[in-house]
Amino acid sequence: MLLIAPSARISPLADIEDSIRGSRIVIEDDVVIDAFVKIKPAGGSGDVVIGRGTVINSGCVLYSGNGIRIGRDVLIAANCTLAPTNHAFDDPTRPIRMQGFKPSRGGIVIGDDVWIGANVVLLDGAKIGSGCVIGAASLVRKELSPFCIAAGVPAVVRGWRGQPK
Repeated sequence: MLLIAPSARISPLADIEDSIRGSRIVIEDDVVIDAFVKIKPAGGSGDVVIGRGTVINSGCVLYSGNGIRIGRDVLIAANCTLAPTNHAFDDPTRPIRMQGFKPSRGGIVIGDDVWIGANVVLLDGAKIGSGCVIGAASLVRKELSPFCIAAGVPAVVRGWRGQPK
């Protein structure tokens, strides 16, 4: 089910697929989704909820997997991937694509007022507290405390918003 608020601005070049398994994609008021953003129900039956005032820039890919909840006023820079799912691969006698998916680690949760830099990858179990800044090309797979500045592969806390340099 695709629910888009009337004030959302979605590029005609964005690709938002409706779910055939019942996942909801909810795009709240004043959301901006740029060209070449892909939102795809795949890898599970979780919902994708994008909070009011969030901006998702060009080239981002969001899979529904075990669910994505994006807070309000979040900025997601270009070419980010949100993948809240993990393929099973334990049986080497069967193709990976035939083994299904691993159990959920809780999906992806992003708090309010977060800035995610370009080329960031968020995996199942990523929980980004409100007010965080995530440096470009980082990989987030665990929980980050509110107002931290994190970067790296995997992302680690490098500082805190409002803390003198």
